[in-house]
Amino acid sequence: MGMDAILFDLDDTLIVDEAVSRESMESTARQAAVQSGVEARRFFTDASRHGSQLWKEGPCHAYVRSIGISYHECLWGKFEGDTPELASLREWATAYRVEVFRKALQDQGHSDQDLAESLAGHFSARRRALQRLMPDAKEVLTRLRQNHKLALLTNGAPDLQREKIAASGLGGFFDAIAVSGEHGIGKPQPGIFQILLDQLGVEARRAVMVGNSLERDIAGARNARLAAAIWIQIEGSEEPADVVPHHSIRGLHELPSLIPTLG
Repeated sequence: MGMDAILFDLDDTLIVDEAVSRESMESTARQAAVQSGVEARRFFTDASRHGSQLWKEGPCHAYVRSIGISYHECLWGKFEGDTPELASLREWATAYRVEVFRKALQDQGHSDQDLAESLAGHFSARRRALQRLMPDAKEVLTRLRQNHKLALLTNGAPDLQREKIAASGLGGFFDAIAVSGEHGIGKPQPGIFQILLDQLGVEARRAVMVGNSLERDIAGARNARLAAAIWIQIEGSEEPADVVPHHSIRGLHELPSLIPTLG
């Protein structure tokens, strides 16, 4: 019978996310070492720890968790928009990203607010400059769109996810795109899947989801009763979750041969 539509996650499914964020933090740590003499490896560890901890303790945590905004994204997102949630996040994040690097410097005996601000700017610039696609992304989308509707379903802030999509050059491949922050609901809630299916004009039983997150993509696809949830396993980003995918792949190149077997 085959499938009518294939839904894709964005971060670490079609574009590299965690590795690029790590590379950006490593670059920032090297910059800190050059400018202040701190030990770069320790700075990387400390800044990562402070970033995660301050993110969890921040006043916007409930919102960023529900929409799917990571602490790395809070270090470089602009969070443009008029909603109260985005306005609060924008105000908090401006101070947060400087505080992360100020604390990492302070851990090694340096107190330099100006340098902390400079490092925050460095991380943001590097994170944008280092963006890249997952292997085979364009080639696989080109093949699959010949016989299927394609859609993009991504958690995150509206402007940041749209910026990533624009930078990737992949936007034109999709018949519909849904960003959680634009709808106030994120994966794994079935409602965000239904919004996208309605845009496509496709029934859940005729669609599959491809994503790297068990907790969000795979659980969400099952919650929404899609025909199949396909987990792309990215080395180093596996997460514990009490959910089982219908299929597992190690790279996007496996999809063109898998999709025709479904349904």
